[in-house]
Amino acid sequence: MSDAQISDKSYGTAIILCGLFGVLGVHHFYLENFIHGAIDFGLFVLAVGLLVAGLPLVALAVFLADALHSIIVFYLLITEQARDGQGHRVTLSGPSQL
Repeated sequence: MSDAQISDKSYGTAIILCGLFGVLGVHHFYLENFIHGAIDFGLFVLAVGLLVAGLPLVALAVFLADALHSIIVFYLLITEQARDGQGHRVTLSGPSQL
């Protein structure tokens, strides 16, 4: 794979952000996948809003959907299949700084 197809985003940073703040979508914003990040963050806010509104089972379902999505993205990141906002793969052979 040529260097032009490898993201300049840090693999380690993306994994750490996904692992710690996955349901908030912070890793998507870091990787410049802004729409994906907004959807992730929106699902989290929706889950909190539903919980506050007294609908805990619906809130749990929304939160679990968001968490499942984060697990899938985490898997894609650790297997170097995730892409940044420009369509470049986020790989360990990219920048080494955190």
